[in-house]
Amino acid sequence: MNKELIIQELKFKAVRSGGAGGQHVNKVSTKVELTLNLANSKAFDESELERISKKLGNRLTAENKLLVQCDDSRSQRKNREIAEDRMLKLLEDALKIPKKRKKTAPSKASVEIRLKTKRVVAKKKTSRKKPEGE
Repeated sequence: MNKELIIQELKFKAVRSGGAGGQHVNKVSTKVELTLNLANSKAFDESELERISKKLGNRLTAENKLLVQCDDSRSQRKNREIAEDRMLKLLEDALKIPKKRKKTAPSKASVEIRLKTKRVVAKKKTSRKKPEGE
């Protein structure tokens, strides 16, 4: 994954942030939207694109674009940095290949301990029963 190439391909858009904030929020576009067009991206090969679309399928638009928004800060520059970090983290996590699970068996000692405690509990429960002769 070439981070510099991905950052160059990002489309940056500043929009007005919603919510509370007084008069200033109505004048300044501090919210940042970053868009990455996966269909035209040269930063990924076919297998990587397939993995990304499988993992992030619910986050992709109909045009196969990945959209990340940020309005955490009052500063547009800071929001852009945060959004870029989020985008790169999303892509890194999507491209990560999970490790194969190795099958393991319980050790003989752990099996023996489990069976021993089962016998103890069973014995305790049978001792609670009324005698059959009465």
